[in-house]
Amino acid sequence: MDDPPPRLDKALSRDAPEAAQLSRTRLARLLEQGAVRVNGAVAAGAKAKVEEGDLIEIALPEPAESHIAPEPIALDVVYEDDHLIVVNKPAGMVVHPAPGTPSGTLVNALMHHCGDALSGVGGVARPGIVHRIDKDTSGLLVVAKSDQAHQGLAAQFERHSVERHYRALVHGAPDASDPRLRGVRGVSFEPGGVMKISTMLARHRHDRQRQAVFFEAGRHAVTRARVVTAYGAPESLALVDCWLETGRTHQIRVHMAHAGHGLVGDPVYGGKRKLSEKAFGADALAAVRGFPRQALHAATLGFEHPVSGEMLRFEAGLPEDMAGLIASLSGTES
Repeated sequence: MDDPPPRLDKALSRDAPEAAQLSRTRLARLLEQGAVRVNGAVAAGAKAKVEEGDLIEIALPEPAESHIAPEPIALDVVYEDDHLIVVNKPAGMVVHPAPGTPSGTLVNALMHHCGDALSGVGGVARPGIVHRIDKDTSGLLVVAKSDQAHQGLAAQFERHSVERHYRALVHGAPDASDPRLRGVRGVSFEPGGVMKISTMLARHRHDRQRQAVFFEAGRHAVTRARVVTAYGAPESLALVDCWLETGRTHQIRVHMAHAGHGLVGDPVYGGKRKLSEKAFGADALAAVRGFPRQALHAATLGFEHPVSGEMLRFEAGLPEDMAGLIASLSGTES
């Protein structure tokens, strides 16, 4: 563990593998149960001191029998074999049950589709789940059906070797010649007009449901973005291709907002922007203003099959709502 926070609970919160889906509450419970060891000895408690080089081990209990009910919810299956399944999740579907959303989730649908063939590594509430995307983000997800696949996929996500490209409609068009962007900390440009955003991300200090940009604490996060098509100059919108070097909660949404290019329709980070009816037209403006979710779609997913070693790569076209939104802007390309 490099440069760890001084307390064990904070170090675990920062550095526990994201693919393990260990919330602060679950980590606290594991500490209370004596399931955490530091250099071979059971941890003294959440406030135990840790130092650089310490080996921390977490013994996860065997998953209990799931109480989640299978539900006959239609799935858009892109690929499936004995070890994994790739689905194209619609916007509006939560990935796994949580307080307030006990049913109608992707996990409920998967349990009906796959029966007992889902990895238990993710825990009773998240069988097979290796990564996730927000409820109102559409697109590709890989789910593990075997424990071997789960562990292999989790290792790839931890190494940041999984290819993940998203399409987003954002306010403004990121441009290396924009003097404003040169003054935004953490933002730089690479060859080919690629904007790189490199910061730390952590929970907002006053709103625990949000993520926020930091530079001294949190999890390292890197997003790259390139303009595909710009619309309605000079008060433009842009369809951008975003790809992740890391995968943190709300990463693209937070990073693009930090750069001043928040996502259209994002109720948390997007912000309200004035758009010119002269540049876009009344119909296009109405479509943008009325878009009911963040305009974000997980379009490409590539990884090494965790059992066969075959390289797999999948693409999912824009969903109907985003495709319609883009179509409404087609006459305003700049």
